[in-house]
Amino acid sequence: MVHIQRRFQAWIHNKPYAERYKFVPLTQISADFQHAVVAAEDARFYQHHGFDWHEIQIAAEDDLDGGRSRGASTITQQLVKNLFFGTGRSVLRKGAEFTLVPVAELVLGKQRILELYLNVVEWGPGVYGAEAASRAYYGTSARNISRDPATRLAAILPAPLKRRPERMNHYSGLIMERMRQMGW
Repeated sequence: MVHIQRRFQAWIHNKPYAERYKFVPLTQISADFQHAVVAAEDARFYQHHGFDWHEIQIAAEDDLDGGRSRGASTITQQLVKNLFFGTGRSVLRKGAEFTLVPVAELVLGKQRILELYLNVVEWGPGVYGAEAASRAYYGTSARNISRDPATRLAAILPAPLKRRPERMNHYSGLIMERMRQMGW
């Protein structure tokens, strides 16, 4: 859905749009890359069933305290959003997502969810999936991405149209530390 949304936005604004995308099996994405994305996006991915209630509670408390708004979406929620709803925000979308996430967890399982997510997520303008991101930013395949570039790519995911891996020194360092804490 995000692919279609971006193509439509380019057409509406009469801007060129070039899409880079190649689906690869999870076995062709380096373990460092997989671990970096999980550490950055959803540290309890393998423990929850689609919703990380602990992170949701923390985000709600931060919001009530007037703190900086933070996301609590899991990889499964982001996959559902990317596949079916695009990047827009609405209560209706959240409601539909709430019903689809448990189904995705039940039907797909964690490895397939991670594989699909890594293949559909947006990594930059017109760049979708781990393989295209690896090639666009580092000139290599997702299979050959090592730890440092993997953490830099994971660091751009919260804002892929604004962030660039080469500028992600601090956040990629935090992701690296999370990976170490998680035993990776």
